[in-house]
Amino acid sequence: MTTPVDFPKQSSAISVVEIEAPPLSLGNLTWRRFRRHKMAIFGGIVLILLTLYSFGGAFFVTEKYSNFTNTKERLQPPSAQHFFGTDTVGRDIFARTVYGGQISILIGITAAIVEVAIGILIGALAGYFGGKIDAVLMRFTEAMLNMPQLLLLIVMSKFFSGKISNINILGRELSGSVIVIIFIIGLTSWPYLARIVRAEFLSIKEREFILAARATGTPNWEIIFKHILPNSIAPIVVSATLGVAGAISLEAYVSFLGMGVRAPTATWGNMLENAYRYIESAYWLWFFPGMLIVLITLSINFLGDGLRDALDPRSRTV
Repeated sequence: MTTPVDFPKQSSAISVVEIEAPPLSLGNLTWRRFRRHKMAIFGGIVLILLTLYSFGGAFFVTEKYSNFTNTKERLQPPSAQHFFGTDTVGRDIFARTVYGGQISILIGITAAIVEVAIGILIGALAGYFGGKIDAVLMRFTEAMLNMPQLLLLIVMSKFFSGKISNINILGRELSGSVIVIIFIIGLTSWPYLARIVRAEFLSIKEREFILAARATGTPNWEIIFKHILPNSIAPIVVSATLGVAGAISLEAYVSFLGMGVRAPTATWGNMLENAYRYIESAYWLWFFPGMLIVLITLSINFLGDGLRDALDPRSRTV
């Protein structure tokens, strides 16, 4: 006679283990989901390396050297003396990519901050109060969405760039066009985020804990910024991450057309301004700054995809 398998004891043992296992915190759960996204991990590593390259490289080459011209060494190919070769006026491309990367990353981050601030404000007010406020703000948002961003960026950059003098930040003299590019990109990129925030607010404001907060007399500003906004942070983080990549790409577009950041400030975008003339004869003029733009854009997009999956509350993956 065969002995039956003791299934109840096994299941009870599993239940004890599950009960005794400590619950995962939100941070641990997010990290577990994120590390399963291999491309996001790769993107994060590449982004860290590019940041170290741009800001750490300043310890090895000076900004004065990056702007030093020597026409006797113009259009020199990559060598031991000039790792990435020289440009049309003899400037070292390696040094210029180091300092150009700092400005490109600065533009991406600060433009994304402007975008997030405006998008959250308009989306939160429209979603929480509704009614006429929602109608007016959303019609304004739709009008901004219908405007061609790249064309608007080119026109406004051309109009304002020459009217702001150079500025000095942390010992570096930057062209006033940097400020113009940052604010123009930020002021034209917020509508998508505003619609996302509005949708989140419309959904969350009807939940029980928000209704309870209203019933207890909690001020509207406290409900918006302390209760609803923290519960909407996931799509905002993802949108902000992708906004950095979008700002870097937009700056590269307008700088390539000669209407972006002006000299003496270098960016990865304006290093490509005249490179198209030497596509075959001097590949290093476009290859290195172009490759850096591609790498940082892809790494940020991969990182954004990973954050979207990790912060998704509907995901069952652990």
